[in-house]
Amino acid sequence: MTSDTMKAWRLPQFGIGNLGLDRVKRPRPGPKDVLVRTKAVSLNYRDKLVVEGGLLPAQPKMPFIPVSDFCGVVAETGDDVASFSVGDRVMGNFWTEWIDGPPPHSMLQHGASLGGPLPGALSEYIVIPESVAVAAPSNLTDEEASTLPIAALTGWFALTETARVGAGQFVLVQGTGGVSLAGMQIAAALGARVIVLSRSTAKIEKTLELGAHDGIDTSTAADWPRRVMELTDGHGVDHILEVIGGSNLSRSLEAIAAQGQISLIGFLEGMDARISAVPFMLRRARLQGVSVGHRHAFERLVRFIEGKEIHPVIDTVFSFEDARRAFNEINEGPFGKIVIQIDAKQ
Repeated sequence: MTSDTMKAWRLPQFGIGNLGLDRVKRPRPGPKDVLVRTKAVSLNYRDKLVVEGGLLPAQPKMPFIPVSDFCGVVAETGDDVASFSVGDRVMGNFWTEWIDGPPPHSMLQHGASLGGPLPGALSEYIVIPESVAVAAPSNLTDEEASTLPIAALTGWFALTETARVGAGQFVLVQGTGGVSLAGMQIAAALGARVIVLSRSTAKIEKTLELGAHDGIDTSTAADWPRRVMELTDGHGVDHILEVIGGSNLSRSLEAIAAQGQISLIGFLEGMDARISAVPFMLRRARLQGVSVGHRHAFERLVRFIEGKEIHPVIDTVFSFEDARRAFNEINEGPFGKIVIQIDAKQ
């Protein structure tokens, strides 16, 4: 490496208008760290909330580099690193303290997560602990791999780690954002029959091409739970990826099958949600909170993606210099992920 500086997008204070491209000192890896030359990052709705000053349990140190998800190449390793070598393609697990099993209590207290409150990846280089690094799938480009750490792992964790979705079961996904489409692809590859909710017939057609079994246009079928029951011959869906939250949760309960699971992932409609207790009890349904997943689950996801030849859906790829425009694109309802390419000099 020929320079000890790098370019990074930083926030001196919250607000997308304050996001600026600076030249800063390049970080150095500690004994158990890897320095990653960032090749691509992908944006999540969470990143937008963080930049706007919301969501975080602890405030990051300013100026702050945002964005959680990335793929890059190991540029340097600490003296005690054994698992990775210079040149390896890696991603970073979102929860830096969650390796396996139940989340540690320390994680629940202060939320040690990449892209807030810990420094993020919207820069030419990032340092992460060796324990956080996950080898990128061999069948994916850097841009595709950058979409996995939050969106795909969330879908995977909901469908396979907290439940056991299998062939012939019905899975419902809401919308065509990153988590929903990743969940759709995973569920279809597991042999499930996927139903997609969307307000766009054009987007529904795209999901059918990608492996969805049915789609419901909620702009014309406001009573979508009834339509779900028709499509499933009265059975209901066995698993729902609930990304809307709010009052929509009660509607999901109308569509869930007996002993089905609703994975509460998002809160686009609001942080608070209420459901009717009686149908919840009669259906013996499960409401499972999902907040991404641990590193071992991420490694299992990578093997699954390689084995099934799954390629994440990317809506638009922006240049590094267009990062602010990429954030604005999140509000436009993209079909899949928004990605930013980063061309760091070695």
